[in-house]
Amino acid sequence: MARWLRMLLPALVVAAWLAAAGLGGPTFGKLSDVSTNDQAGFLPASAESTTAGEWQERFRDSDAVPAIAVVEFDEPIQPQQLADYAPLAERLADAAGLERGGANQVVGPIPSEDFQAVQFIVPVPEDLDAGEVVTDLRAVLAAELPESATGYVTGPAGFIADLVEAFGGIDGLLLGVALGAVFVILLLVYRALLLPFLVLLTSVFALCAAILVVYWFALQGWIQLSGQSQGILSILVIGAATDYALLLTARYREALGEQESKWAAMKTAYRGAVEPIAASGATVILALLCLLFSDLNSNRSLGPIAAIGIVFAVLAALTFLPAVLLLTGRSAFWPIVPRPGHHAHVAPPENAVAGTEGMRGLWLRVANLVARMPRATWMVSVLLLVAGAMGVLQLQAHGVPQSELVLVKTDSADGQDALVRHFDAGAGSPAVVVADSGKRDQVLEVVRSEDGVASAEFFTRDDQVVELDGRVMINATLQDVPDSDAAEATVADLRTALDAADPQALVGGVTAVALDTNVTAQADLLKITPMVLGVILLILILLLRSILAPVLLILSVALSYLTALGVSALVFNHVFGFPGADATVPLYGFVFLVALGIDYNIFLMTRVREESLRLGTRPGILRGLGSTGGVITSAGVVLAATFAALGVIPILFLGQLAFIVAFGVLLDTVLVRSLLIPALSYDIGPNIWWPSKLARKESRERELVAAGSGHTAD
Repeated sequence: MARWLRMLLPALVVAAWLAAAGLGGPTFGKLSDVSTNDQAGFLPASAESTTAGEWQERFRDSDAVPAIAVVEFDEPIQPQQLADYAPLAERLADAAGLERGGANQVVGPIPSEDFQAVQFIVPVPEDLDAGEVVTDLRAVLAAELPESATGYVTGPAGFIADLVEAFGGIDGLLLGVALGAVFVILLLVYRALLLPFLVLLTSVFALCAAILVVYWFALQGWIQLSGQSQGILSILVIGAATDYALLLTARYREALGEQESKWAAMKTAYRGAVEPIAASGATVILALLCLLFSDLNSNRSLGPIAAIGIVFAVLAALTFLPAVLLLTGRSAFWPIVPRPGHHAHVAPPENAVAGTEGMRGLWLRVANLVARMPRATWMVSVLLLVAGAMGVLQLQAHGVPQSELVLVKTDSADGQDALVRHFDAGAGSPAVVVADSGKRDQVLEVVRSEDGVASAEFFTRDDQVVELDGRVMINATLQDVPDSDAAEATVADLRTALDAADPQALVGGVTAVALDTNVTAQADLLKITPMVLGVILLILILLLRSILAPVLLILSVALSYLTALGVSALVFNHVFGFPGADATVPLYGFVFLVALGIDYNIFLMTRVREESLRLGTRPGILRGLGSTGGVITSAGVVLAATFAALGVIPILFLGQLAFIVAFGVLLDTVLVRSLLIPALSYDIGPNIWWPSKLARKESRERELVAAGSGHTAD
């Protein structure tokens, strides 16, 4: 290739990525315009609470989200003082942008039995920004209330507003922490000044391009974007792109130490890295797309969102990074510049195990351990993993109250506590029963007689029970906090009890939404898990041309996942004191840990197979372990650090996912990939490649040697 063409092609590739980043970068701040954090929107249309919610909107002729303004007094007020707070309802209505005489009106003041609190139910129209309206409502309470009273805004709108505020650090804080952590790790790994910037640019450009596509998809309504999926996308792209970049640069630096031409070195590196990177990307993408079979809309949307991110992570690592490495040449590794013949030769020690020639330090010791005690090594590793997996029995992944979703103190959580102190805990967020109007009296009697229901009344307008298409609606105030386990149990029992009175009755409301979300999430885990394992197994079989090795790899990452989940459960319960875990945490943890954890086994075993073709299986295992040890460990630390960065966002779900994935990745990197898989493969020997030609070839060679023929097989 002509010299000018060699310079022009990389420059054009870099220019294309600069253009993509220039278009995608500005869309970071626009993602909140096309995202939602409403839990009800995540449910499938077939969920009972979804259908009940549609009827509820029709009865009320409104899709407003209720906010509950609570005023708590230092001392009980007199009944005649209640009228003094009637004007406050008008101030709250004005703050919420409600028209006088319109369909949406403020209800209240409603006094508590002890007259130490009053509440106002303020409908927040769906077309308004709930966060801004809640902020205005809180400002009204702060300005209007006397010093002897404290005001809070809680309820569904209050919780949504505080949740959105907690997600506010995703665009800036999260990316800053993640990129900073990756930069420090890259400096320590490469001890080079320019290369960390090139790797970070690869990650950032991949993220910008992915954000651009995701924003456009969300704008068209093809996917449903939420704050949590936005945060996961950023972390996933940065971590994956950095991992792929580490693998390519490791092969490139190795090739530069053997060849003078940077183009020849890149050709060698690219040939060795493209297959594992492409296979790893395909594994993660297909595993994520399995989420399309989920019944939860949030899960189903995360699949393509995250898959888009991985696509651009692979493209950036295989196009932008090689281009900038060719443009910068060996100077990318300055001050430790790799050159042919400049690395010190390491003489093998006496009685060195075949395959460890040239190895030194930690990986020489690991290789010797694997070679000398393979069975003991993998058995002890398995026992450690099984012991950690026993903690799964303590996992409480049945959902958490809305007041616990945000890990910092919030006004909505404090307001919920005030409601519980002075009102029925379910006040303001009733369960909604939609029933046949011909059976309304029987249904009302069943609802009122249910344990856990404080009161129940028909939905009325002008003191008349409203009937709509042969249906009536009942508002049932629960005795327990709407998103508590006890309230969910009441809704479940109520649905069962209503089957006799009216089999077509529907139970909805905030509590029913939480219950249906948890049930659907648990069903998704059972459905998606075998799909992901099957897809990954198929890719591994095609990649390694073997059946036994892929099966063992799948079993190892599945066991590693259970261990990570078990240890995380113990930490959540006994160290952090979390109230439980979101029902989707096990599924997300499984998809990311299994898909990403298998990456390191792909990086290892593709290199092992490459070396086995030259040296034989057992020496090839040790050579592959030593060759990939440093880069895979670095990649694991980078990915763990990027996911750990999710912990800076004060959301319980993200904090738990951050710990599970970060711990699980380190577990995969340090124990599974470094000890369990190499030792197990070494113990099995050439049969690890069964039924491929490689296993048969080595078996035939052993037979010939044993027969004393002195020949080798073709």
